[in-house]
Amino acid sequence: MNSHYLALSSLITLFFFSTILPPSYCTAVEHFAVCSRPFDCGRIKNISYPFLAGDRSEFCGIPEFKLMCSDNEYPIISFEELEFRVLDINQSHYIMTIARSDLLNSPCLPKLDNTTLDFNYFDYYTPTDQNLTLFYDCPFNVSGLDGAIYFPCSSGGVGAADNTYNYFVNESFRGIHELSEKCDRNIRVPVLRTALINEASGLQNVLNQGFDVDYHNSWAISCFGCEASGGICGSNSSSHKFVCFCGDGEQPSACSSKPTLVTGKHDRKWIKIVAGLVALGLGVLLTCITICCLRSKRSTTSTPFFMKKTKNEHDLEAFVRNYEPLSLNRYKFSDVKKFTNSFKVKLGQGGYGGVYKGELLNGRLVAVKVLNASKGNGDEFINEVASISRTSHVNIVTLLGFCLEGKKRALIYEFMPNGSLEKFIHGDNMETTTMPLGLEKLFQIAIGIARGLEYLHRGCNTRILHFDIKPHNILLDENFSPKIADFGLAKLSPRNESNISMAVPRGTIGYIAPEVFNRNFGVVSHKSDVYSYGMMILEMVGGRKNIDVGISNTSEIYFPHWIYKRLELHNDLGFPINMTVEETAMVRKMILVGLWCIQTNPSDRPSMSKVIEMLEGNIEALQIPPKPFLSSPPRSPIEESSTY
Repeated sequence: MNSHYLALSSLITLFFFSTILPPSYCTAVEHFAVCSRPFDCGRIKNISYPFLAGDRSEFCGIPEFKLMCSDNEYPIISFEELEFRVLDINQSHYIMTIARSDLLNSPCLPKLDNTTLDFNYFDYYTPTDQNLTLFYDCPFNVSGLDGAIYFPCSSGGVGAADNTYNYFVNESFRGIHELSEKCDRNIRVPVLRTALINEASGLQNVLNQGFDVDYHNSWAISCFGCEASGGICGSNSSSHKFVCFCGDGEQPSACSSKPTLVTGKHDRKWIKIVAGLVALGLGVLLTCITICCLRSKRSTTSTPFFMKKTKNEHDLEAFVRNYEPLSLNRYKFSDVKKFTNSFKVKLGQGGYGGVYKGELLNGRLVAVKVLNASKGNGDEFINEVASISRTSHVNIVTLLGFCLEGKKRALIYEFMPNGSLEKFIHGDNMETTTMPLGLEKLFQIAIGIARGLEYLHRGCNTRILHFDIKPHNILLDENFSPKIADFGLAKLSPRNESNISMAVPRGTIGYIAPEVFNRNFGVVSHKSDVYSYGMMILEMVGGRKNIDVGISNTSEIYFPHWIYKRLELHNDLGFPINMTVEETAMVRKMILVGLWCIQTNPSDRPSMSKVIEMLEGNIEALQIPPKPFLSSPPRSPIEESSTY
């Protein structure tokens, strides 16, 4: 019986392999083989999709990623009227380092165009880039030049006029407007922040190091899945849309099975012979399968070995296989029990399971989040692995590994000794909550959270929307530096798409933006995270939950209204009267920024980049926002801590 069953399994495998070969098999194999070979261009080696160069077939890349590789030492890419030298390509992180060709030999020979990218495919990589503005032909007696650095243009080109001067300034320079009016011309050029650390190296050296460009797009997620399934990324020759070249033909996103890579010269005749033999043997295979099925005496009520796992568990395993390149440590559940001492020390409890303290074999302390098998279909697990695995930021918690064993699922994170922010800002006696941290530390925590969110929204190759920003999900390390955690409700979005489709609301009561539960308020986007952040920093400065302001009927009063009223009463929020001028400014900044962030219309809320600018800027520059007009819905004690 076993031999019959093994024969049946082998025949089924062969049957599927044979029947998936379409008439276009030869063309698909040709594209698969041609595009699987990386190419070299100047000093840049092993370049692959989405880049095109030389005579590389157009179906192997995207036209907007065309590189010129004539006799140049470096490849050249063009945006608008400007050419850029490609200094490096980090294909694993979708980051390209480029420098303006017209500024490589001298800053005095520019085309006088600001550096503009094709934002449909490229964007500045804000974690490493900073703008410089170069001013040419300025008069000597320009006032307010503190921070402007002179550079010469001795003869020829722009900025070489007699009795004039040239300056460059970074983006924090306050006199840009005055210089623009006084100087004849200027251009804006991105450069690497690290290059500006040593300005003594000179402007030319800074320009020659170029700047980083994020070229991630919606195709990148598909390409990742295609390559993980054994395919080769490519494009449709006519529409230039993404396709996955597989041994079984051209697929829209991923291969149904891993094909054998055909390299070198193919023998077309051999391919035709194999295809012919498979076609002739198809009838024989069908006959054999029918006979084996009739002869099998296995009970129809017993479950075959390939059906022991549920479809959901198969989907999770397939997801993990596709994410193998991320090099996360995978642990057995028995290992998880060992380094948590059978889940002895519980750190907390969330909607999807408990969090326990553990210690790895190397002595590193970790926090282990054990997910409830009864909650969801593994979405929490997929969301956390897919989102956090893409991040690397000082204000984002680090995922070290995971466990997936049937219905047993766990996530292993770095350990944060000071726990969550919630326990430091909530309590009946405010002097026993916020005061131990101090206003300055709370203020720095608010800025750190903002930087983490800015990174998720703009710094990652794929935009990550958290959808559950609240004090409980902000963890504090040994220095009380904040890290954003719990990405179970997160959604990934291409950088060039601002609107998010969402079937049901997600988030925690009291922090959910209006548009998330009612589309009449606007579209769901990264501004929904901004709203949650605003609610949270209002709690931080007020020392109260936004759903508990000291009265029993919370439907009669709305937390921001309470804050706004105290703001009108000159910061009467319960803080000590003897606050310093600096502390008073910090409190007022957090209040004003928080109120701007929770504006009902998403378009009225600032981006997280603007939030950082407001927090770090001058208090006099902040205006009081319009008063919130929403009323808080009635909430029960159960709802107050619930998560959708």
